[in-house]
Amino acid sequence: MPHQALTHGILFTDQYQLTMAQVYFRLGIHEQPALFEHFFRSYPDYGRHQAGYCISAGLEPFVRWMQAAQFGDAEIELLRGLRGSSGASLFADDFLRWLRRYGSFEGLTLRALPEGRVAHPLVPLTVVEGPLAQAQILETALLNHLNYQTLIATKAARIRESAGANLVMEFGLRRAQDTGANAGTRAALIGGADFSSNLGMSIALGVPPKGTHAHSMVQAVIAMGMSELDAFRAYAEVYPDDCLLLVDTIDTLGSGVPNAIRVFEELRRKGHRPRGIRLDSGDLAYLSIQAAKMLDQAGFPDTTIVLSNDLDELVIWQILTQIRAEAAQDGIDPEALIRRLVFGVGTQLITSTGAPALGGVYKLVALKYDGGWRPAIKISDTPEKIANPGHKRAWRLYDRRGRATADLLALDDEDLDAMPMITLRHPSDVAKQRSVRRDEVRIEPLHVDVVREGRVIYAWPTLEEIRETRRRDVACLDPGVRRLIHPHVYHVSLSEKLWQLKYELIARARQG
Repeated sequence: MPHQALTHGILFTDQYQLTMAQVYFRLGIHEQPALFEHFFRSYPDYGRHQAGYCISAGLEPFVRWMQAAQFGDAEIELLRGLRGSSGASLFADDFLRWLRRYGSFEGLTLRALPEGRVAHPLVPLTVVEGPLAQAQILETALLNHLNYQTLIATKAARIRESAGANLVMEFGLRRAQDTGANAGTRAALIGGADFSSNLGMSIALGVPPKGTHAHSMVQAVIAMGMSELDAFRAYAEVYPDDCLLLVDTIDTLGSGVPNAIRVFEELRRKGHRPRGIRLDSGDLAYLSIQAAKMLDQAGFPDTTIVLSNDLDELVIWQILTQIRAEAAQDGIDPEALIRRLVFGVGTQLITSTGAPALGGVYKLVALKYDGGWRPAIKISDTPEKIANPGHKRAWRLYDRRGRATADLLALDDEDLDAMPMITLRHPSDVAKQRSVRRDEVRIEPLHVDVVREGRVIYAWPTLEEIRETRRRDVACLDPGVRRLIHPHVYHVSLSEKLWQLKYELIARARQG
């Protein structure tokens, strides 16, 4: 079996998904309609700072994988060869025959939070409904696709928040985890990066790739007995209208910037407009100010200054703060300088440094039996880990200012419009609740129908449409929720009816 098909097809899963599916098969409940929800319990915590919201991403690549994945003859034969600790076959022939015939996701229905939307804990990113065994087997791939891209899109959104209107370029391909870099690039572009250095993925997404040169180009030229200036001239000769030079290989202010200016003057005399410089080490705020001063004095006040070197949202924030405090002392307009800056963000973004995993989970919340949905619940000694049971819908409430004020989970049969007052109950703290008048809030359903019994019924938005969704959703958050450090807690609540169901089930379970 080809390596790519083996590792990226339907066997891209954990073994326990199939062992559970065989148990369901033996119990005769493998085709019982089930309802699973995928959600995360807490925002990424980066140590020195925390997220106050997430950005949903990864849905379209996951659904495309889901559409293609199925158990064929090759997969069945590989499973047939697996053995348990006694040496007996791990999977029985009758189960494998069933898996070969029904081993795809054609029976599943999927509702989801669209990509680019702001997401909060406990509110499902996806809801999967369909035959129990198929829905169970789907878990690993779903979590793998959606958790990582949501994590990276969230990090990118925070970097975008810190960078303001400045361009942000994703430079993380060389530091990413293998081919996961492609998913990371896509998520970064959804979350707020404007461009990426990832050539193939940029082209695939319809975004122009961006990049300049590395220190090695300058080093190679010098090793041949030439100079930094010769390296810059060679680059400018090949790319006269896209000349952006990395100036810190030897001495940023002593040689790098002066040599770049000489090359820029030569380009200008030939009728070309130089693009700018890149700074990749040292005190980036101080060097930006001094480089801008030298470029301005040479008559290049509009050239770009690209900053890179382990940037994240806090480092960008500190750079901008320092420029605003110090630039005027050198005769530089701080805001004019800031408008020239471009941030190249690599490792910290593509790896979500400090919070390397989202922690999204996939929980059974209901099973259809005797014609009706029976809620399922998982009990935990940690109240925050008790899942919210039942067939539900998710809503976002907006106040009179148009600000998102709460996300509400309610049972599927609840009519919020018929309620003069809507009670919002804290999911795990029984003492916390509040009520809002229905006529004082705008209510929006959060989920859209994506797949119905295996068939995609959703029109996939373009990347730019997803980005616009993210911009709109983030703009509706209160500034406190958008804070980079110690953000305000956004309210995720249960309806009174759902809250009563949850705690009734908890009481029953604890009574045995």
